[in-house]
Amino acid sequence: MSSLAHQLCGLRSSPLSSTPISTRKRFSPVVSAAASPTPISNAQTKERLKLKQLFKEAYERCCITPMDGVSFTLEDFHASLANYDFVSEIGTKVKGTVFSTDANGALVDTSAKGTAYLPTQEACIFNIRHVEEAGIYPGLEEEFVIIGGQEQEDEGSLILSLRSVQYGLAWERCRQLQAEDFVIKGKVVDGNKGGVVVLVEGLKGFVPFSQISAKSTAEELLNKELLLKFVEVDEKLSRLVLSNSKAIASSQSELRIGSVVTGIVQILKPYGAFIDIGGVNGLLHVSQISQNHISDIAAVLQPGDMLKVMILSYDRDRGRISLSTKKLEPSPGDMLHNPKLVFEKADEMAQTFRQRIAQAEAMARAELLEFQPENS
Repeated sequence: MSSLAHQLCGLRSSPLSSTPISTRKRFSPVVSAAASPTPISNAQTKERLKLKQLFKEAYERCCITPMDGVSFTLEDFHASLANYDFVSEIGTKVKGTVFSTDANGALVDTSAKGTAYLPTQEACIFNIRHVEEAGIYPGLEEEFVIIGGQEQEDEGSLILSLRSVQYGLAWERCRQLQAEDFVIKGKVVDGNKGGVVVLVEGLKGFVPFSQISAKSTAEELLNKELLLKFVEVDEKLSRLVLSNSKAIASSQSELRIGSVVTGIVQILKPYGAFIDIGGVNGLLHVSQISQNHISDIAAVLQPGDMLKVMILSYDRDRGRISLSTKKLEPSPGDMLHNPKLVFEKADEMAQTFRQRIAQAEAMARAELLEFQPENS
């Protein structure tokens, strides 16, 4: 017989009798040994009771001391939320990570509900055609300024700018250069009747014609670089005024006859080459290039060549400077055959030349004293 049949057959009750009901034994079912259930006191039931007690204690503990065992307080939690609270007001600085670029700009993750957009024209203080020209690639982490958009959930609702950040840094840099009285270079990008517009540190500044040393028109100076010093730096009024005359005067004060300076060949003429020595042009006459004869100056020098030259004479009133490389040649003809050696030995040869000059001057003075009549 199956176990189910045994269980059904094992359910029996006592037969009826004449014994009064009050004296009868209370009915109690009898279960056969084969179908006897697991006792209540087994290990599984004890484990369940134990877990129930643990849950009960944990519930009571949460009701009485809910922060017990937590490593931070509720105030700490609110403070952390404040640190990560996203503010999307215009002018707010936010940190973000570039994750995509296209022809018009870049998408930036600012940890806001949606992404923000960096247009190409706001990616750099200089004019660029693509954000990659400003070093902006996916993965770049930067601090941006919010310049537009609305506080909404639409993707790309915020407009960001790096140009605004760089703009502030450029003004700060100009203030530092003015305080330190530095001489800088600026490129002429425009002009008018009063002067020229130059680009310095990414900002546009103005140089009045009264502050330009050479008498030139705006058209003649266009796209050329000028040596400049700051005269006025006012970010609030967006005024940036510079002087070429002050920069030239500062550079020329360091020029001394017999000194060796580094210059760049600018223009070649049949009679010599004009050399830019720190914003000032000097003439390297063809007769002062080498101790050997030169028939074609273009065979020896080219625009853009870097030279070390000695200052032979300097007429401050007329602004004329005469230069020489012939005095710096270790051997006659080195400027034609080994100009690199002349460059390397320039300071050494200049020192030797100055010593010879000093000796010649001393001998001349001695001879002059020898022929002077003695006092009676």
